[in-house]
Amino acid sequence: MSNQVHSPVSHFRLLVVVGIVFSVAAIMLWRAVDLHVMNKDFLQSQGNARYMRTMPVAAHRGVITDRYGDPLAVSTPVDSVWINPAEFLTERKSWNKLTTLLSLKINKIERLVLQRAKREFVYLKRHIRPELAEKIAALNIAGVYLQREYRRYYPTGEVAAHVLGFTNVDDVGQEGMELAYNDWLRGESGRKMVIKDRLGRTVKHVESIQAAQPGKDLALSIDRRLQYLTYRELKRAVLQYKAKSGSAVIMDTKTGEVLAMVNQPSYNPNNRSKLKSSHLRNRAVTDVFEPGSTIKPFTVAAALESGKFKVNSTVNTSPGYYQIGKYVVQDIKNYGRIDLSTILSKSSNIGASKLALAISAKNLTDIHSRIGFGFITGSGFPGEVGGIINTPTEKQLVERATLSYGYGLSVTPLQLARSYAAIANDGVMPDVSFIRVSEAANETRVLAANHAKQILKMLESVVSKKGTGSRAAVSGYRISGKTGTVKKADAGGYSLDSYVAVFAGMAPASNPRLAMVVTINEPRGDVYYGGKIAAPVFSKVMSGALRLMDVAPDNYDIKAAQFAKFSARGEI
Repeated sequence: MSNQVHSPVSHFRLLVVVGIVFSVAAIMLWRAVDLHVMNKDFLQSQGNARYMRTMPVAAHRGVITDRYGDPLAVSTPVDSVWINPAEFLTERKSWNKLTTLLSLKINKIERLVLQRAKREFVYLKRHIRPELAEKIAALNIAGVYLQREYRRYYPTGEVAAHVLGFTNVDDVGQEGMELAYNDWLRGESGRKMVIKDRLGRTVKHVESIQAAQPGKDLALSIDRRLQYLTYRELKRAVLQYKAKSGSAVIMDTKTGEVLAMVNQPSYNPNNRSKLKSSHLRNRAVTDVFEPGSTIKPFTVAAALESGKFKVNSTVNTSPGYYQIGKYVVQDIKNYGRIDLSTILSKSSNIGASKLALAISAKNLTDIHSRIGFGFITGSGFPGEVGGIINTPTEKQLVERATLSYGYGLSVTPLQLARSYAAIANDGVMPDVSFIRVSEAANETRVLAANHAKQILKMLESVVSKKGTGSRAAVSGYRISGKTGTVKKADAGGYSLDSYVAVFAGMAPASNPRLAMVVTINEPRGDVYYGGKIAAPVFSKVMSGALRLMDVAPDNYDIKAAQFAKFSARGEI
């Protein structure tokens, strides 16, 4: 066996190789420590930045329902398309497909992308249909993403539009109850961590950072059945008489709840692409008018309160006109000497004027303040106005006279409805509420109970065959109410051909549950009287409302006559 001798050169090479191996191993070990220990947080954040995203979790808005739980406003899930401009610019070849699906012009998108190139989030289109969102996702275009949001939908369309209002594209209330209760209805968005691929598609949900908090539901006082009934009849009348606009309000006389409130013209909150701004406002709370003869019951109430008049007191209205200085008050005919009930049933301006001038100015104006004229109702409805109240002095005889039959002050339909609710509720005026309640939050006595009952009885004569409001009658029920035909003010005084037709009433008169006001603004043609235009709307709506609410008939004379009629036919 021979001895192998290692040369110095070979030994040196071995040491070099071993040194290199250990050096490489040391470097790799150091690099591993550097990556996994020294720079772990930084490197993980960089990796996460490329694949992990913090995404918002949309929270749906609370549901608005009517008093029985039927939905009036709900939120439905939709998708919105957004882009990362820097990524999207690398996909120009795919722009045609995207713009075709979204019905957008390429030059518009190009301008948008270039203007906001330094941003990482730019909306292309909000609230698209689910089937369209699927097609967008299938394109697999880099830099194009979908985000889940919610869109408000209103099942009743324009029927309850003015009460509900609507939300904007960001689901923030803009009008009506959506605005008034925005903080209550609006949810709080959450956040979640997801992993996305290079095309922005979510491949894994990592964790929930903050859970979304849905908005709270809101039950309104509105009865959807009465709302539709009122909407249908008001719209029919406005179209029939080619009126400029119209409003109607139904209130619960005991609780002050608004059971129905409609306006014409209306709008569809689900499609506002061609919306006129003039159609948005809720005229029942934002528009004022001079109430005309519908104010006369309160003139009679002031006369009773003064102690100078009793229910059977009479006033001489002969010869059909009444001279006050240079001003002349007229009735449509000479009614002669009439009692307070006839002043209302015949709507005598002379009778009302003589009552007003026989009592103090303070007696007359105090009652207007007590029943809420000149002040907002406190309903909380956005944009509500208080109107104007006139307070003439003792020497202002003409102003006192005209005030007695409804000129010189302005009210909203809601205010007028509440004042009639006070008559119906034995002189106690409830707070107005658009929210469902079981009883009135606050009640204010504005009339003595005996006076309220006396006026309620007098107003039945208005709806009799001999009264101006006979067309407001409802078969089987006793109705109390008052007509009004108001000349509209213009630059030179009062117009000769522009009117507001009004009817305000309560039913059933034996124990009123409902108070309703109907106004028809500027009907065209020869028919413009409140008793002929507004009263029939009241009759049709109230006929359906009383039956829908299962209110028992109280007109026993009519019931007896019907019984006799059917009996004679042998049908009983």
